Amino acid sequence: MKKYLSTICFVLLVSNGLKGQGLLDKTDVAFTRQDTLRGSITKERAWWDVKSYHLDIKVNPADSTITGSNTIRYQVLLEDKRMQIDLQNPMQIYKVVQDGKELKYTRDGNAFFVELTSLQKIGTLRELTVFYGGKPKVAVNPPWDGGITWKKDGNGKPFIASSCQGLGASVWWPNKDHMYDEVENMLISVNVPGNLVNVSNGRLQSVKELKDGTKTYNWYVSNPINNYGVNINIGDYVSFSEKYKGEKGDLDCNYYVLRDNLAKAKKQFKEVPRMLKALEHWFGPYPFYEDCYKLVEAPYLGMEHQSSITYGNGYENGYLGTDLSDTGWGLKFDFIIIHESGHEWFANNITYKDIADMWIHESFTNYSESLFLEYFYGKEAGYAYVKGLRKNIQNDIPIIGKYNLNNEGSSDMYYKGANMLHSLRQIVNNDEKWRSILRGLNSTFYHQTVTTKQIEDYLSEQAGLDLKTFFDQYLRDTRIPTLEYYFKNKTLFYRWTNCVTGFDMPLIAKVNGEDKWLQPGVEWNIMAVPNVNSTLVINKNFYVSGFDITE
Repeated sequence: MKKYLSTICFVLLVSNGLKGQGLLDKTDVAFTRQDTLRGSITKERAWWDVKSYHLDIKVNPADSTITGSNTIRYQVLLEDKRMQIDLQNPMQIYKVVQDGKELKYTRDGNAFFVELTSLQKIGTLRELTVFYGGKPKVAVNPPWDGGITWKKDGNGKPFIASSCQGLGASVWWPNKDHMYDEVENMLISVNVPGNLVNVSNGRLQSVKELKDGTKTYNWYVSNPINNYGVNINIGDYVSFSEKYKGEKGDLDCNYYVLRDNLAKAKKQFKEVPRMLKALEHWFGPYPFYEDCYKLVEAPYLGMEHQSSITYGNGYENGYLGTDLSDTGWGLKFDFIIIHESGHEWFANNITYKDIADMWIHESFTNYSESLFLEYFYGKEAGYAYVKGLRKNIQNDIPIIGKYNLNNEGSSDMYYKGANMLHSLRQIVNNDEKWRSILRGLNSTFYHQTVTTKQIEDYLSEQAGLDLKTFFDQYLRDTRIPTLEYYFKNKTLFYRWTNCVTGFDMPLIAKVNGEDKWLQPGVEWNIMAVPNVNSTLVINKNFYVSGFDITE
Protein backbone atom coordinates (compact mmCIF):
# COMPACT_ATOMS: atom_id res chain seq x y z
CA MET A 1 0.00 0.00 0.00
CA LYS A 2 1.25 3.49 -0.74
CA LYS A 3 1.67 5.70 2.27
CA TYR A 4 -1.37 7.78 3.16
CA LEU A 5 -2.56 10.02 5.94
CA SER A 6 -4.50 8.22 8.65
CA THR A 7 -6.88 11.14 9.13
CA ILE A 8 -10.47 10.14 8.51
CA CYS A 9 -12.17 12.76 6.37
CA PHE A 10 -15.87 13.50 6.45
CA VAL A 11 -15.72 16.83 4.64
CA LEU A 12 -18.75 17.72 2.54
CA LEU A 13 -19.05 21.23 1.09
CA VAL A 14 -17.11 24.04 2.72
CA SER A 15 -16.90 27.53 1.31
CA ASN A 16 -13.35 28.85 1.24
CA GLY A 17 -14.52 32.44 1.37
CA LEU A 18 -12.15 33.53 -1.38
CA LYS A 19 -14.59 34.50 -4.09
CA GLY A 20 -13.25 38.04 -4.26
CA GLN A 21 -9.77 36.71 -5.07
CA GLY A 22 -10.92 34.60 -8.00
CA LEU A 23 -10.38 31.37 -6.10
CA LEU A 24 -13.86 29.87 -6.46
CA ASP A 25 -15.42 28.10 -9.41
CA LYS A 26 -17.50 30.27 -11.70
CA THR A 27 -20.42 27.89 -11.35
CA ASP A 28 -21.96 26.21 -8.35
CA VAL A 29 -22.02 22.44 -8.65
CA ALA A 30 -24.66 20.39 -6.86
CA PHE A 31 -23.06 17.35 -5.24
CA THR A 32 -24.88 14.29 -4.00
CA ARG A 33 -24.45 11.67 -1.31
CA GLN A 34 -23.08 9.37 -4.01
CA ASP A 35 -20.33 11.89 -4.73
CA THR A 36 -19.39 11.84 -1.05
CA LEU A 37 -19.47 8.04 -0.84
CA ARG A 38 -17.27 7.81 -3.92
CA GLY A 39 -14.91 10.68 -3.13
CA SER A 40 -14.32 10.63 0.64
CA ILE A 41 -12.50 8.34 3.04
CA THR A 42 -15.61 7.10 4.79
CA LYS A 43 -15.59 5.37 8.16
CA GLU A 44 -16.30 2.09 6.35
CA ARG A 45 -13.11 2.54 4.29
CA ALA A 46 -10.74 4.02 6.84
CA TRP A 47 -10.45 1.01 9.16
CA TRP A 48 -8.91 -1.38 6.64
CA ASP A 49 -5.87 -1.32 4.36
CA VAL A 50 -6.14 -3.26 1.11
CA LYS A 51 -3.15 -5.55 0.59
CA SER A 52 -3.95 -7.65 -2.49
CA TYR A 53 -6.67 -8.43 -4.99
CA HIS A 54 -7.31 -11.51 -7.07
CA LEU A 55 -9.70 -10.40 -9.79
CA ASP A 56 -10.98 -13.58 -11.46
CA ILE A 57 -13.46 -12.87 -14.26
CA LYS A 58 -15.06 -14.17 -17.44
CA VAL A 59 -15.58 -11.64 -20.23
CA ASN A 60 -18.26 -12.74 -22.70
CA PRO A 61 -18.29 -10.71 -25.94
CA ALA A 62 -21.49 -12.48 -27.08
CA ASP A 63 -23.67 -10.72 -24.49
CA SER A 64 -21.33 -7.96 -23.23
CA THR A 65 -21.20 -9.35 -19.70
CA ILE A 66 -18.52 -9.67 -17.06
CA THR A 67 -18.94 -12.21 -14.27
CA GLY A 68 -16.61 -13.50 -11.60
CA SER A 69 -15.12 -12.59 -8.27
CA ASN A 70 -12.61 -10.43 -6.47
CA THR A 71 -10.79 -11.85 -3.45
CA ILE A 72 -9.74 -8.97 -1.22
CA ARG A 73 -6.95 -9.41 1.30
CA TYR A 74 -6.73 -6.62 3.86
CA GLN A 75 -5.08 -5.58 7.11
CA VAL A 76 -7.14 -4.26 9.99
CA LEU A 77 -6.15 -0.76 11.16
CA LEU A 78 -9.05 -0.05 13.51
CA GLU A 79 -11.65 -2.29 15.15
CA ASP A 80 -14.76 -2.35 13.00
CA LYS A 81 -17.05 -4.77 11.21
CA ARG A 82 -18.78 -2.70 8.50
CA MET A 83 -16.91 -2.53 5.18
CA GLN A 84 -17.59 -0.40 2.08
CA ILE A 85 -17.12 -2.15 -1.26
CA ASP A 86 -17.83 -0.18 -4.43
CA LEU A 87 -19.55 -1.50 -7.55
CA GLN A 88 -21.52 0.71 -9.91
CA ASN A 89 -24.91 0.14 -11.46
CA PRO A 90 -25.97 -1.85 -13.35
CA MET A 91 -23.43 -4.35 -12.02
CA GLN A 92 -24.62 -6.56 -9.16
CA ILE A 93 -22.98 -8.29 -6.22
CA TYR A 94 -24.33 -11.83 -5.90
CA LYS A 95 -22.72 -12.76 -2.60
CA VAL A 96 -19.86 -11.93 -0.25
CA VAL A 97 -18.07 -14.79 1.51
CA GLN A 98 -15.62 -14.82 4.43
CA ASP A 99 -14.39 -17.93 6.21
CA GLY A 100 -16.88 -20.02 4.24
CA LYS A 101 -19.88 -17.97 5.38
CA GLU A 102 -22.05 -15.67 3.33
CA LEU A 103 -22.16 -12.14 4.73
CA LYS A 104 -25.08 -9.76 4.79
CA TYR A 105 -24.84 -6.50 2.88
CA THR A 106 -26.91 -3.49 1.87
CA ARG A 107 -26.65 -1.30 -1.19
CA ASP A 108 -26.60 2.51 -1.28
CA GLY A 109 -26.31 3.40 -4.96
CA ASN A 110 -22.83 2.43 -6.04
CA ALA A 111 -21.64 1.55 -2.53
CA PHE A 112 -22.22 -1.80 -0.83
CA PHE A 113 -21.93 -2.01 2.96
CA VAL A 114 -20.88 -5.48 4.06
CA GLU A 115 -21.58 -6.62 7.63
CA LEU A 116 -18.75 -8.82 8.89
CA THR A 117 -19.60 -11.43 11.50
CA SER A 118 -17.44 -9.89 14.25
CA LEU A 119 -15.20 -6.95 15.07
CA GLN A 120 -11.94 -7.23 13.17
CA LYS A 121 -8.82 -7.36 15.38
CA ILE A 122 -6.26 -4.63 14.78
CA GLY A 123 -3.18 -5.83 12.92
CA THR A 124 -4.69 -9.04 11.58
CA LEU A 125 -4.70 -10.00 7.91
CA ARG A 126 -8.10 -11.13 6.63
CA GLU A 127 -9.70 -11.80 3.28
CA LEU A 128 -13.12 -12.09 1.72
CA THR A 129 -14.42 -12.81 -1.75
CA VAL A 130 -17.00 -10.76 -3.62
CA PHE A 131 -18.93 -12.58 -6.35
CA TYR A 132 -20.50 -10.29 -8.95
CA GLY A 133 -21.59 -9.85 -12.54
CA GLY A 134 -23.68 -8.02 -15.08
CA LYS A 135 -23.44 -5.77 -18.12
CA PRO A 136 -21.06 -2.92 -17.20
CA LYS A 137 -21.62 0.61 -18.44
CA VAL A 138 -20.63 1.02 -22.07
CA ALA A 139 -18.04 3.73 -22.67
CA VAL A 140 -19.62 6.18 -25.11
CA ASN A 141 -16.56 8.39 -25.67
CA PRO A 142 -13.57 6.63 -24.14
CA PRO A 143 -11.31 7.35 -22.39
CA TRP A 144 -13.09 10.50 -21.22
CA ASP A 145 -16.40 8.71 -20.74
CA GLY A 146 -15.49 5.60 -18.77
CA GLY A 147 -16.69 2.03 -18.97
CA ILE A 148 -16.12 -0.92 -21.29
CA THR A 149 -15.65 -0.53 -25.04
CA TRP A 150 -17.14 -3.40 -27.06
CA LYS A 151 -16.09 -3.12 -30.70
CA LYS A 152 -15.08 -5.31 -33.63
CA ASP A 153 -11.80 -5.14 -35.51
CA GLY A 154 -11.52 -4.98 -39.30
CA ASN A 155 -11.90 -8.75 -39.50
CA GLY A 156 -15.06 -8.82 -37.43
CA LYS A 157 -13.45 -10.16 -34.26
CA PRO A 158 -14.24 -8.68 -30.82
CA PHE A 159 -12.03 -5.77 -29.74
CA ILE A 160 -12.70 -4.93 -26.10
CA ALA A 161 -11.08 -2.65 -23.51
CA SER A 162 -11.68 -0.90 -20.21
CA SER A 163 -11.08 2.78 -19.37
CA CYS A 164 -12.36 4.37 -16.18
CA GLN A 165 -10.34 7.25 -14.71
CA GLY A 166 -12.61 9.61 -12.78
CA LEU A 167 -15.67 7.42 -13.09
CA GLY A 168 -13.82 4.72 -11.18
CA ALA A 169 -12.78 1.10 -11.59
CA SER A 170 -15.92 0.05 -9.74
CA VAL A 171 -17.72 0.60 -13.04
CA TRP A 172 -16.58 -2.94 -13.97
CA TRP A 173 -15.15 -4.67 -10.88
CA PRO A 174 -15.76 -4.46 -7.11
CA ASN A 175 -13.05 -2.83 -5.03
CA LYS A 176 -12.15 -0.15 -2.52
CA ASP A 177 -12.62 2.61 -5.06
CA HIS A 178 -10.71 5.52 -3.59
CA MET A 179 -7.27 6.60 -4.74
CA TYR A 180 -5.71 7.08 -1.30
CA ASP A 181 -5.25 3.34 -0.72
CA GLU A 182 -3.48 1.38 -3.45
CA VAL A 183 -3.32 -2.38 -3.46
CA GLU A 184 0.24 -3.67 -3.01
CA ASN A 185 0.01 -6.46 -5.57
CA MET A 186 -2.66 -8.05 -7.73
CA LEU A 187 -3.45 -11.18 -9.70
CA ILE A 188 -5.71 -10.59 -12.70
CA SER A 189 -7.29 -13.71 -14.24
CA VAL A 190 -9.37 -13.10 -17.35
CA ASN A 191 -11.26 -15.82 -19.22
CA VAL A 192 -11.96 -15.08 -22.89
CA PRO A 193 -12.95 -16.98 -26.05
CA GLY A 194 -10.15 -19.21 -27.30
CA ASN A 195 -9.51 -17.19 -30.46
CA LEU A 196 -8.82 -14.00 -28.48
CA VAL A 197 -6.02 -12.74 -26.22
CA ASN A 198 -6.37 -10.77 -23.00
CA VAL A 199 -3.65 -8.30 -22.01
CA SER A 200 -3.68 -6.79 -18.52
CA ASN A 201 -1.16 -5.23 -16.15
CA GLY A 202 2.09 -6.73 -14.94
CA ARG A 203 3.63 -9.94 -16.29
CA LEU A 204 1.85 -12.87 -17.89
CA GLN A 205 2.19 -15.84 -15.54
CA SER A 206 0.25 -18.44 -17.47
CA VAL A 207 -2.43 -19.17 -20.04
CA LYS A 208 -4.80 -22.01 -19.24
CA GLU A 209 -6.90 -23.69 -21.92
CA LEU A 210 -10.28 -24.88 -20.66
CA LYS A 211 -12.42 -27.74 -21.95
CA ASP A 212 -15.08 -25.32 -23.20
CA GLY A 213 -12.58 -23.86 -25.68
CA THR A 214 -11.92 -20.68 -23.71
CA LYS A 215 -8.61 -19.49 -22.30
CA THR A 216 -7.76 -17.84 -18.99
CA TYR A 217 -4.90 -15.34 -18.96
CA ASN A 218 -3.24 -14.84 -15.58
CA TRP A 219 -1.37 -11.55 -15.10
CA TYR A 220 0.50 -10.66 -11.91
CA VAL A 221 1.27 -7.10 -10.78
CA SER A 222 4.05 -7.02 -8.19
CA ASN A 223 4.01 -3.25 -7.56
CA PRO A 224 1.35 -1.01 -6.00
CA ILE A 225 -1.29 -0.05 -8.57
CA ASN A 226 -4.19 2.40 -8.54
CA ASN A 227 -7.67 1.10 -9.32
CA TYR A 228 -8.23 2.95 -12.59
CA GLY A 229 -4.83 1.73 -13.78
CA VAL A 230 -6.09 -1.87 -13.79
CA ASN A 231 -7.25 -2.86 -17.26
CA ILE A 232 -8.40 -5.54 -19.66
CA ASN A 233 -7.60 -5.47 -23.37
CA ILE A 234 -9.12 -8.25 -25.44
CA GLY A 235 -8.62 -8.83 -29.13
CA ASP A 236 -6.98 -10.78 -31.90
CA TYR A 237 -3.56 -9.67 -30.72
CA VAL A 238 -0.12 -10.59 -31.97
CA SER A 239 2.95 -9.52 -30.06
CA PHE A 240 6.62 -8.66 -30.33
CA SER A 241 9.15 -7.53 -27.77
CA GLU A 242 12.56 -6.02 -27.10
CA LYS A 243 14.81 -5.24 -24.15
CA TYR A 244 15.68 -1.66 -23.32
CA LYS A 245 18.95 -1.11 -21.46
CA GLY A 246 17.82 1.43 -18.91
CA GLU A 247 19.04 2.96 -15.68
CA LYS A 248 18.11 -0.15 -13.67
CA GLY A 249 19.24 -2.72 -16.22
CA ASP A 250 17.25 -4.57 -18.86
CA LEU A 251 13.63 -3.48 -19.14
CA ASP A 252 11.30 -5.89 -20.95
CA CYS A 253 9.19 -3.99 -23.48
CA ASN A 254 6.28 -5.99 -24.87
CA TYR A 255 3.93 -4.83 -27.61
CA TYR A 256 0.45 -6.18 -28.39
CA VAL A 257 -1.32 -5.06 -31.56
CA LEU A 258 -4.10 -6.24 -33.84
CA ARG A 259 -2.91 -8.80 -36.33
CA ASP A 260 -3.27 -6.55 -39.36
CA ASN A 261 -1.28 -3.71 -37.78
CA LEU A 262 1.91 -5.60 -36.94
CA ALA A 263 4.08 -4.01 -39.64
CA LYS A 264 2.91 -0.49 -38.79
CA ALA A 265 3.46 -1.10 -35.09
CA LYS A 266 7.01 -2.36 -35.54
CA LYS A 267 7.82 0.93 -37.26
CA GLN A 268 5.88 3.35 -35.04
CA PHE A 269 6.77 1.75 -31.72
CA LYS A 270 10.45 2.53 -32.30
CA GLU A 271 9.40 5.65 -30.43
CA VAL A 272 9.33 3.69 -27.15
CA PRO A 273 13.11 3.40 -26.59
CA ARG A 274 13.42 7.11 -27.41
CA MET A 275 10.71 7.88 -24.88
CA LEU A 276 12.42 5.79 -22.20
CA LYS A 277 15.80 7.38 -22.88
CA ALA A 278 14.44 10.93 -22.55
CA LEU A 279 12.10 10.39 -19.61
CA GLU A 280 14.56 8.33 -17.58
CA HIS A 281 17.00 11.22 -18.08
CA TRP A 282 14.54 13.77 -16.74
CA PHE A 283 12.50 11.78 -14.21
CA GLY A 284 14.71 8.89 -13.12
CA PRO A 285 14.38 5.13 -13.70
CA TYR A 286 11.17 3.74 -15.14
CA PRO A 287 9.22 2.92 -11.95
CA PHE A 288 8.07 -0.63 -12.77
CA TYR A 289 10.98 -2.70 -14.07
CA GLU A 290 9.62 -5.70 -12.16
CA ASP A 291 6.33 -5.56 -14.07
CA CYS A 292 7.79 -4.64 -17.49
CA TYR A 293 6.58 -2.01 -19.96
CA LYS A 294 3.76 -2.83 -22.37
CA LEU A 295 2.13 -0.87 -25.17
CA VAL A 296 -1.24 -2.33 -26.18
CA GLU A 297 -3.44 -1.35 -29.10
CA ALA A 298 -6.91 -0.30 -27.92
CA PRO A 299 -10.23 0.68 -29.54
CA TYR A 300 -9.92 4.26 -28.24
CA LEU A 301 -7.22 6.96 -28.17
CA GLY A 302 -5.15 5.74 -25.22
CA MET A 303 -4.72 5.65 -21.45
CA GLU A 304 -1.99 5.35 -18.82
CA HIS A 305 -2.82 1.92 -17.45
CA GLN A 306 0.18 0.90 -15.35
CA SER A 307 2.68 -1.30 -17.23
CA SER A 308 -0.06 -1.72 -19.84
CA ILE A 309 -0.25 1.59 -21.70
CA THR A 310 -3.07 1.59 -24.23
CA TYR A 311 -2.60 3.02 -27.69
CA GLY A 312 -5.02 4.15 -30.39
CA ASN A 313 -3.28 7.05 -32.14
CA GLY A 314 -3.45 5.60 -35.63
CA TYR A 315 0.26 4.79 -35.90
CA GLU A 316 1.17 8.37 -36.74
CA ASN A 317 2.93 11.26 -35.06
CA GLY A 318 1.17 14.13 -33.33
CA TYR A 319 -2.21 13.90 -31.64
CA LEU A 320 -4.22 11.97 -34.22
CA GLY A 321 -1.96 13.56 -36.81
CA THR A 322 -2.24 17.13 -35.50
CA ASP A 323 0.13 19.40 -33.58
CA LEU A 324 -1.48 20.67 -30.39
CA SER A 325 1.06 23.50 -30.19
CA ASP A 326 0.84 24.72 -33.81
CA THR A 327 4.63 25.07 -33.79
CA GLY A 328 5.49 22.04 -35.91
CA TRP A 329 7.27 20.38 -33.00
CA GLY A 330 4.19 18.42 -32.01
CA LEU A 331 4.57 16.33 -35.16
CA LYS A 332 8.05 15.17 -34.16
CA PHE A 333 6.67 12.53 -31.78
CA ASP A 334 3.74 10.19 -31.25
CA PHE A 335 1.67 12.04 -28.67
CA ILE A 336 0.06 8.95 -27.11
CA ILE A 337 3.33 7.05 -26.71
CA ILE A 338 5.07 9.99 -25.04
CA HIS A 339 2.19 11.39 -22.99
CA GLU A 340 0.58 8.20 -21.74
CA SER A 341 3.95 6.61 -21.01
CA GLY A 342 4.96 9.76 -19.13
CA HIS A 343 2.16 8.91 -16.72
CA GLU A 344 4.16 5.92 -15.54
CA TRP A 345 6.15 8.48 -13.53
CA PHE A 346 3.38 10.99 -12.76
CA ALA A 347 0.13 9.08 -12.15
CA ASN A 348 1.31 5.53 -11.59
CA ASN A 349 4.48 6.11 -9.56
CA ILE A 350 3.35 9.36 -7.94
CA THR A 351 -0.43 9.21 -7.59
CA TYR A 352 -2.94 11.73 -6.25
CA LYS A 353 -4.86 10.76 -3.13
CA ASP A 354 -7.86 12.79 -4.30
CA ILE A 355 -8.81 13.47 -7.92
CA ALA A 356 -9.09 17.17 -7.02
CA ASP A 357 -5.28 17.06 -7.25
CA MET A 358 -5.26 15.54 -10.72
CA TRP A 359 -2.85 18.28 -11.84
CA ILE A 360 -0.08 16.20 -10.25
CA HIS A 361 -0.69 13.67 -13.01
CA GLU A 362 -1.48 15.89 -15.95
CA SER A 363 0.67 19.01 -15.50
CA PHE A 364 3.91 17.10 -15.14
CA THR A 365 3.01 14.66 -17.91
CA ASN A 366 1.99 17.39 -20.33
CA TYR A 367 5.28 19.07 -19.48
CA SER A 368 7.11 15.81 -20.23
CA GLU A 369 6.26 16.27 -23.91
CA SER A 370 8.38 19.42 -24.07
CA LEU A 371 11.16 17.70 -22.10
CA PHE A 372 11.15 14.87 -24.65
CA LEU A 373 11.56 17.41 -27.44
CA GLU A 374 14.31 19.23 -25.56
CA TYR A 375 16.24 16.00 -25.04
CA PHE A 376 16.29 15.12 -28.75
CA TYR A 377 15.94 18.48 -30.52
CA GLY A 378 17.29 21.08 -28.09
CA LYS A 379 15.99 23.57 -25.58
CA GLU A 380 14.52 25.92 -28.17
CA ALA A 381 12.30 23.13 -29.50
CA GLY A 382 11.01 22.17 -26.05
CA TYR A 383 10.45 25.79 -25.08
CA ALA A 384 8.62 26.61 -28.31
CA TYR A 385 6.32 23.62 -27.89
CA VAL A 386 5.23 24.31 -24.32
CA LYS A 387 4.64 28.00 -25.09
CA GLY A 388 2.65 27.01 -28.17
CA LEU A 389 0.29 25.00 -25.96
CA ARG A 390 -0.90 28.22 -24.28
CA LYS A 391 -3.47 28.72 -27.02
CA ASN A 392 -5.42 25.83 -25.47
CA ILE A 393 -5.66 27.38 -21.97
CA GLN A 394 -9.18 28.41 -20.97
CA ASN A 395 -8.71 29.96 -17.51
CA ASP A 396 -12.31 28.97 -16.78
CA ILE A 397 -12.19 27.43 -13.29
CA PRO A 398 -9.30 26.63 -10.93
CA ILE A 399 -7.05 23.68 -11.69
CA ILE A 400 -7.64 22.14 -8.26
CA GLY A 401 -11.10 20.66 -7.82
CA LYS A 402 -13.24 20.18 -4.71
CA TYR A 403 -11.95 17.65 -2.22
CA ASN A 404 -13.72 14.52 -0.95
CA LEU A 405 -16.30 14.61 -3.77
CA ASN A 406 -14.48 12.86 -6.65
CA ASN A 407 -14.35 16.23 -8.40
CA GLU A 408 -11.56 17.18 -10.77
CA GLY A 409 -10.68 20.78 -11.61
CA SER A 410 -10.22 22.55 -14.92
CA SER A 411 -8.74 20.86 -17.97
CA ASP A 412 -6.18 23.67 -17.70
CA MET A 413 -4.31 21.17 -15.51
CA TYR A 414 -2.74 20.09 -18.83
CA TYR A 415 -1.55 23.16 -20.72
CA LYS A 416 -1.62 25.78 -17.97
CA GLY A 417 -0.09 23.28 -15.57
CA ALA A 418 2.76 22.61 -17.99
CA ASN A 419 3.37 26.31 -18.40
CA MET A 420 3.29 26.79 -14.64
CA LEU A 421 6.11 24.25 -14.36
CA HIS A 422 7.94 25.87 -17.26
CA SER A 423 7.71 29.22 -15.45
CA LEU A 424 8.99 27.62 -12.26
CA ARG A 425 11.98 26.27 -14.17
CA GLN A 426 12.87 29.84 -15.17
CA ILE A 427 12.73 30.91 -11.53
CA VAL A 428 14.97 28.03 -10.45
CA ASN A 429 17.32 29.21 -13.23
CA ASN A 430 19.56 26.14 -13.07
CA ASP A 431 18.89 23.30 -15.49
CA GLU A 432 20.76 20.62 -13.56
CA LYS A 433 19.06 21.62 -10.34
CA TRP A 434 15.69 21.52 -12.11
CA ARG A 435 16.42 18.05 -13.42
CA SER A 436 17.46 16.89 -9.96
CA ILE A 437 14.17 18.24 -8.57
CA LEU A 438 12.14 16.27 -11.12
CA ARG A 439 14.12 13.10 -10.46
CA GLY A 440 13.93 13.74 -6.73
CA LEU A 441 10.15 13.85 -6.86
CA ASN A 442 10.08 10.35 -8.30
CA SER A 443 12.50 8.95 -5.75
CA THR A 444 11.10 10.79 -2.71
CA PHE A 445 7.49 9.84 -3.48
CA TYR A 446 8.30 6.48 -5.08
CA HIS A 447 5.16 4.32 -5.29
CA GLN A 448 3.20 6.70 -3.07
CA THR A 449 -0.12 8.51 -3.13
CA VAL A 450 0.30 12.21 -2.41
CA THR A 451 -1.45 15.53 -1.86
CA THR A 452 -0.88 18.86 -3.53
CA LYS A 453 0.62 20.17 -0.30
CA GLN A 454 3.29 17.48 -0.32
CA ILE A 455 4.30 18.36 -3.88
CA GLU A 456 4.18 22.11 -3.24
CA ASP A 457 6.28 21.75 -0.08
CA TYR A 458 8.84 19.56 -1.84
CA LEU A 459 9.23 21.96 -4.77
CA SER A 460 9.52 24.95 -2.42
CA GLU A 461 12.12 23.23 -0.27
CA GLN A 462 14.23 21.99 -3.17
CA ALA A 463 14.04 25.31 -5.01
CA GLY A 464 14.88 27.20 -1.81
CA LEU A 465 11.91 29.50 -2.35
CA ASP A 466 8.58 30.28 -0.72
CA LEU A 467 6.24 29.28 -3.55
CA LYS A 468 2.92 29.52 -1.69
CA THR A 469 1.53 32.46 -3.66
CA PHE A 470 2.99 31.05 -6.89
CA PHE A 471 0.91 27.89 -6.52
CA ASP A 472 -2.11 29.81 -5.25
CA GLN A 473 -1.97 31.90 -8.41
CA TYR A 474 -1.68 29.08 -10.93
CA LEU A 475 -3.53 26.23 -9.22
CA ARG A 476 -6.28 28.01 -7.28
CA ASP A 477 -6.94 31.12 -9.38
CA THR A 478 -8.11 31.67 -12.93
CA ARG A 479 -6.36 34.98 -13.62
CA ILE A 480 -3.14 35.52 -15.57
CA PRO A 481 -0.82 37.65 -13.42
CA THR A 482 -0.15 40.97 -15.08
CA LEU A 483 2.99 43.10 -14.76
CA GLU A 484 2.12 46.79 -14.81
CA TYR A 485 5.06 49.11 -15.39
CA TYR A 486 6.09 52.57 -16.53
CA PHE A 487 9.26 54.64 -16.85
CA LYS A 488 9.74 58.06 -15.26
CA ASN A 489 12.91 60.10 -14.74
CA LYS A 490 15.30 57.23 -15.51
CA THR A 491 13.37 54.93 -13.15
CA LEU A 492 11.38 51.80 -13.89
CA PHE A 493 8.26 51.38 -11.75
CA TYR A 494 6.65 47.94 -11.76
CA ARG A 495 4.22 45.70 -9.83
CA TRP A 496 1.96 42.64 -10.11
CA THR A 497 -1.77 43.07 -10.61
CA ASN A 498 -4.60 40.69 -11.49
CA CYS A 499 -3.17 38.30 -8.94
CA VAL A 500 -3.62 36.74 -5.50
CA THR A 501 -2.74 38.69 -2.38
CA GLY A 502 0.99 38.76 -1.80
CA PHE A 503 1.97 37.42 -5.23
CA ASP A 504 5.70 38.05 -5.62
CA MET A 505 7.04 35.86 -8.44
CA PRO A 506 10.35 37.14 -9.80
CA LEU A 507 10.80 37.21 -13.56
CA ILE A 508 13.27 38.09 -16.27
CA ALA A 509 12.68 40.99 -18.64
CA LYS A 510 14.84 42.71 -21.20
CA VAL A 511 15.33 46.27 -20.05
CA ASN A 512 16.89 48.26 -22.85
CA GLY A 513 17.83 44.97 -24.50
CA GLU A 514 19.61 43.53 -21.47
CA ASP A 515 18.23 40.64 -19.36
CA LYS A 516 17.36 41.81 -15.87
CA TRP A 517 15.78 39.98 -12.93
CA LEU A 518 12.81 41.93 -11.61
CA GLN A 519 11.38 41.36 -8.12
CA PRO A 520 7.81 42.62 -8.39
CA GLY A 521 5.23 42.41 -5.65
CA VAL A 522 1.72 43.79 -5.41
CA GLU A 523 3.19 47.15 -4.34
CA TRP A 524 5.24 49.33 -6.67
CA ASN A 525 8.93 48.50 -6.91
CA ILE A 526 11.60 50.54 -8.69
CA MET A 527 14.78 50.05 -10.69
CA ALA A 528 17.16 52.72 -11.96
CA VAL A 529 17.63 52.78 -15.74
CA PRO A 530 20.25 54.72 -17.72
CA ASN A 531 18.01 56.12 -20.43
CA VAL A 532 15.00 58.39 -20.45
CA ASN A 533 13.50 56.50 -23.38
CA SER A 534 13.78 52.97 -22.00
CA THR A 535 12.06 49.75 -23.08
CA LEU A 536 10.94 46.58 -21.32
CA VAL A 537 10.12 43.21 -22.87
CA ILE A 538 8.97 40.37 -20.59
CA ASN A 539 10.68 37.00 -21.10
CA LYS A 540 8.03 34.87 -22.83
CA ASN A 541 8.99 31.75 -20.92
CA PHE A 542 6.98 33.10 -17.99
CA TYR A 543 3.23 32.54 -18.24
CA VAL A 544 2.21 36.12 -17.47
CA SER A 545 0.98 39.24 -19.23
CA GLY A 546 2.18 42.81 -18.95
CA PHE A 547 1.81 46.32 -20.28
CA ASP A 548 3.10 49.88 -19.95
CA ILE A 549 0.32 51.78 -18.16
CA THR A 550 1.32 55.03 -19.88
CA GLU A 551 0.57 53.70 -23.35
